[in-house]
Amino acid sequence: MARFKKNQYIPPEAPLLYEDHGCPVSRRQFIRQGLMTGSATMLTGGVFGMFANPNAARAAVAPDLDTLATDIGCILGGVGAGQSVPFICFDLAGGANLAGSNVLVGQGNGQMDLLSTAGYSKLGVPGDMLPGQVDAANLLNPSNGDFTNSDLNLMFHADSPMLFGILEKASAAVGNIDGAVIPARSDNDTGNNPHNPLYALAMTGARGSVVDLIGSRTSDSGGNSMSPAMYIDPEFRPTKIDRFSDVTGLVDVGDLTTILGPGDVTAVMESITRVTHKKLKLGTINTGLSNDDVVKDLVRCGYLKAADIANNFAGVPVDPEGDPQINDAVDVNIAGIFTQNELDNDSEFRKTASVMKMVVNGYAAGGCITMGGYDYHTGDRRTGENRDLRAGRCIGACIDYARRLNKPLMVYVFSDGSVFSNGNTDNTANAGAGENLVLGGQGKGEWTGDNSSTACSYFLVFNPGGPPGLVGSRQIGRMSADASVVTTATPAANNVNLLVNMVMLNYMALNGPSPGFSDVVSEFKSVFPNHGLGSDANLNSYISFSAL
Repeated sequence: MARFKKNQYIPPEAPLLYEDHGCPVSRRQFIRQGLMTGSATMLTGGVFGMFANPNAARAAVAPDLDTLATDIGCILGGVGAGQSVPFICFDLAGGANLAGSNVLVGQGNGQMDLLSTAGYSKLGVPGDMLPGQVDAANLLNPSNGDFTNSDLNLMFHADSPMLFGILEKASAAVGNIDGAVIPARSDNDTGNNPHNPLYALAMTGARGSVVDLIGSRTSDSGGNSMSPAMYIDPEFRPTKIDRFSDVTGLVDVGDLTTILGPGDVTAVMESITRVTHKKLKLGTINTGLSNDDVVKDLVRCGYLKAADIANNFAGVPVDPEGDPQINDAVDVNIAGIFTQNELDNDSEFRKTASVMKMVVNGYAAGGCITMGGYDYHTGDRRTGENRDLRAGRCIGACIDYARRLNKPLMVYVFSDGSVFSNGNTDNTANAGAGENLVLGGQGKGEWTGDNSSTACSYFLVFNPGGPPGLVGSRQIGRMSADASVVTTATPAANNVNLLVNMVMLNYMALNGPSPGFSDVVSEFKSVFPNHGLGSDANLNSYISFSAL
């Protein structure tokens, strides 16, 4: 039972409190119920995170330092170094509804192998808004005429608030987007689901030019949900990024830029590096550790990386708030993605802007954005609708930023568990317009409680050169007619560890096989030898898109 009146509007930033949930006691519980946004103190990567992709482009530091870097195995990156497709995941903490009312999920023959009326009712879709029937409703999104929308190629319900948010921010990218949905159950209201794929992403070889992985929380995974234990490597622990100052702090070369030009800053840092190297070589500095040479090489690499960052970022504008493609207020001639009002008044937009700035520019290979307050079974519908709308706006912002920079992007969306409806409807109306729009229930089913069997995850792929090449299905797995995940449909349907593997298989397919591998499946089996997804035939059947 909720601790608020029925049909009381709860803004997206307001906390969700329930009589039957008890008071939150852990950080994850505070986040899923919206009492925390994921903010935390700055955490930078350790020295063990200073090694990057051997295939990345070298920075133009002085030749003697470039030789030193090669000798000690310290690979230097440049702005946007690395060849991997940028990757951003959204961790909607608390158990959001993704299936049916947002992304369509069908039975064995794909998204349009429709569920029963009772099944859609459980997913919050009333009988007069069923996919496949004539659409006579006044919906926010353009409809195919049957309560479905295929603007993103991946099929959504035509009245999906998440889709509305995506299209609001990324309408110019329509035509170059596609995606896939994965019906898969996970436990409700817990961060113990190993949903987070960032460490697995690092295992594929994805690297950033400044840090490899970032997340909006200071947890080991960088998000609300855990990472699969077998993939966690402290070397790649995500750096916390959830605000503009976190981004600028990573590449800040200090006050030198106020008195020296960018070239002089690099020269100063290179000189410091040479002095430190000489002291280490002469034995002036002794760590006292048994692996003294290894530690010294790590120290050398740290100074080399500092010089490299100075070389690449001194005088380079990296503040997301000052990016005219992000902030509409920066340049009157460029329509930015967010208004200044949105950035000033919504921490989720600032968080998204910061992470997408890092990832799409190649400063990080992958990032996780945790959004709290998705435990929204509040006995109404509009509470969840407005949170889904905000998530959609953040997803769309990432896609549109990639479009503006002419970069590809994979966006993965997941939540811990899901919700269900008992069929009662919320008939409140929409109010406001534009960025001040507040969605009403509009006759859709109220969210009644948690239900892990109605869960799914999905990913979207943006390709600047045209729509991604579909080689498989847009639905990997299936639901039964009554809207329950068929847990035997795929290995990932009842195992969140394997869901991560399935997402990484598709990520690697977008990048294509690395040198030395004839195909993606062979490389995937080499990187994840205990993947648990079955035979080569199974693996090929789980790949949705060809290399970008």
